[in-house]
Amino acid sequence: MTETTTGGTTRTPEFRVASEVIATLRQDLLTDAMAYRPLPLVETPGRFVRRLPAPIRRYAPWRQYAAVGALAFILVLFTGTSDSGYLGDAGLLFTGLVAAAPVLMTLVRPVAAWWAAVAMTLVLGAVPGLGGNDFWPWSPGAFVSYIAVMVLVTLRTGPRVAGWMWSLTLVLGFAMSVLLNNRYGTNLPEMAVTSAIALTIASSIRIRRNAKAEVSAQQEVTAVERDKRTLLEERTTIARELHDVVAHHMSVVAIQAEAAPYRVKNPPPELEAAFVTIRENAVAALTELRRVLGVVRSADYEAPDAPQPTLASLDGLLANVREAGLSVEKTVTGAVRELPQGVELSAYRIIQEALSNTLRHAPGAAASVEVSYVLGGLGIRVVNGAPTGDVRPSPGAGHGITGMRERVAMLEGEMTVGESGTGGYEVAVFIPVRNRPEPVAGTGPNSGTATGSATGSGTGSGAGAP
Repeated sequence: MTETTTGGTTRTPEFRVASEVIATLRQDLLTDAMAYRPLPLVETPGRFVRRLPAPIRRYAPWRQYAAVGALAFILVLFTGTSDSGYLGDAGLLFTGLVAAAPVLMTLVRPVAAWWAAVAMTLVLGAVPGLGGNDFWPWSPGAFVSYIAVMVLVTLRTGPRVAGWMWSLTLVLGFAMSVLLNNRYGTNLPEMAVTSAIALTIASSIRIRRNAKAEVSAQQEVTAVERDKRTLLEERTTIARELHDVVAHHMSVVAIQAEAAPYRVKNPPPELEAAFVTIRENAVAALTELRRVLGVVRSADYEAPDAPQPTLASLDGLLANVREAGLSVEKTVTGAVRELPQGVELSAYRIIQEALSNTLRHAPGAAASVEVSYVLGGLGIRVVNGAPTGDVRPSPGAGHGITGMRERVAMLEGEMTVGESGTGGYEVAVFIPVRNRPEPVAGTGPNSGTATGSATGSGTGSGAGAP
């Protein structure tokens, strides 16, 4: 099967494959060969680096540069002591610098460094008697330098470039042997075997490094997506729970608007029309609210049989966690008063989640719950001690803290979580309650005003641990 080009020339599959191979070679070793690509600094400190003194540790990101520089210095010394010929000390020093130069180039121009190593081979191979007849075209210093350059370039570029370098190295060694009519013995077989082993190891390291980078990047993306999903799930849960609260208030508005005209003798038509409009809007709002609930309802959602809990139900919650094995005490300070239903529901859920986290993350620990009715709002503080016994803490999914923070943020409150002074965990929340006008006597309780706060700090495990 052949392929016809635009000009009418027939291209065989072999020609097409050869063209692709040449294009790949040009892309890997010729295109932008002199491009400036400095070796990135190592930002992540290792175990050994963390133990170094601070003045030395600040130079740790340059440790790869220092390693390559040390290798180049060793090559200068090795070339000066291992290579022989008709050169004096100055000549051997020159050959050592020639052998070390391509190694240093790998730090900034990796592909050009390999071409420099090829040029080094040609230059040092032409030096009479350098290294002896048993080491040609690579003298001992050039041999080590050439291998080092190919390994460093492979670590910077990848296995495909390593394959090209190895193949062209065989071509280079064979061509030099043929051109000089084999007047010298050749160490091309040693170079072929040694470089193949070194490049295989370097390619494996490069592949493993790329795989770890891809896994780390995927884990970061997964963690971000998981956090977003958790946040949306918590917000959906809060929306479903607040549905009953909002629906109750809207129902009261509709009923009061319908009954209001009958409480006034001979109400004016404008007043009756206003109450009718209020009732119609309240009923419409209830209808839309039910539609919204249908959108946020999950497939396994079941409508609650009982009203949403409030702080009045807190004793029942504490009784349940005591039956589960958690020793918990409750303290209430301030004048107990009725708060908005959304505040009461959120406060109950925050305490519930904090106690659940204590059961999971601090088995055997005792906990205390403090509810403070302060001026301007409600303070909540849940503290647990350090885990005791042989029971291992259960890992969490990370939803607890997210859910509590979402409830507090919805109510424009403040929340701090962290380690307590006893080695346990502490959750401290303040939910502001805006001042409401006092209702007419006999229709409801009074409400307080002003401001206050309850806070805590630190890090640890237990009440607020995810």
